[in-house]
Amino acid sequence: MELTLTTKQERVSNITIYPSLLQDFNCLKDALSSLDKSKPIAIITDSNVEKLYGRSLQENLLSLNFKTHIFHFPAGETSKTRATKESIENQMLENGLTADLYIFALGGGVVTDIAGYIAATFCRGVPLIAIPTSLTGMIDASIGGKNGISVPQGKNLIGTIYQPKMILIDLSLLNTLSKKELRNGAIEMVKHGLVADRAHFDYLETHADQILALTPSTLKKAVYDSCQIKVKIVESDEIGVGQRHLLNFGHTIGHALEKLTHYTMSHGEAVAIGILVESYLACLLNYLKPSCFERIKAIFNKYQLPLSLPYKIPIDEMLNAMALDKKTLNGERRFVILQDIGHASSFEGKFCTPVDLSLIKNALSWMNSDITFGYLR
Repeated sequence: MELTLTTKQERVSNITIYPSLLQDFNCLKDALSSLDKSKPIAIITDSNVEKLYGRSLQENLLSLNFKTHIFHFPAGETSKTRATKESIENQMLENGLTADLYIFALGGGVVTDIAGYIAATFCRGVPLIAIPTSLTGMIDASIGGKNGISVPQGKNLIGTIYQPKMILIDLSLLNTLSKKELRNGAIEMVKHGLVADRAHFDYLETHADQILALTPSTLKKAVYDSCQIKVKIVESDEIGVGQRHLLNFGHTIGHALEKLTHYTMSHGEAVAIGILVESYLACLLNYLKPSCFERIKAIFNKYQLPLSLPYKIPIDEMLNAMALDKKTLNGERRFVILQDIGHASSFEGKFCTPVDLSLIKNALSWMNSDITFGYLR
């Protein structure tokens, strides 16, 4: 199954979904047939993925007569830093690599961010091929070109927008994911349905068991439809000044939670809580019906998410952490506001709006009372 993402800047990403790629030598050969074999390949990955897939991919690339190097960093959100980027770049230069190469991003969201940022800046930009190994990477992180690193002040505050040349999705890689990581990806698919496509939400709602069981036909449809939603949004707004704000739904709260819990919460769980809090906020604003809010809570239960805060988060700390959110404008915290399942309010094409501080505090109080120690009313 194939998709093509074309932006107004004529930047093109070809997205192809395979039932198996890395374990099928001939399929890999065909997928990479358009690449110039005179150019070396730098595989950038993390310490976990290197062991699972990195070395075998390097061996296959060598068998295809590509000169191949592999560079890895410690797995986890805490590696998404300037220091990691600098370390990988230094190693690449020490190995004699210059502008005439391909970078392969092999991994989940963290790898996609770091490798994409390096590809955008190394020798002023080199071709990037993304091979996402997590569900989040497949349907979200690898698509759209946004990449970056985190700093003490907040998550993803430094980075670029740089489209990959190809995105190669291998569904068989999901078989090695933990249920926790699979659920993290499911959250991003649910987000796509909530903000842009009710039919996708309905499908995820009625096929939760099959998706968690990795039923091939169901999984292929869910992944393809989610990719298609993100492609459509990015094509309409590559740099994120309007409709692309929809993809940040749940992340205003979620990123703040990740930062304040020192990234001990998984990204998916933090975003799921963020989606609930921001949906509750939409109810307070009388945009979202309570019945829709109940469906959102119910779908998270279907995906068996252990939604909980480790402790009550001080509201002032949450407000400070949200102040550096990418949608904040002139000091005003802006939120994506759901109007219905599959439809967010446009607010004259901005797709986010400032919200009265008292209502934000009300929603955060609800979060602390209803999503603490594993209890969700």
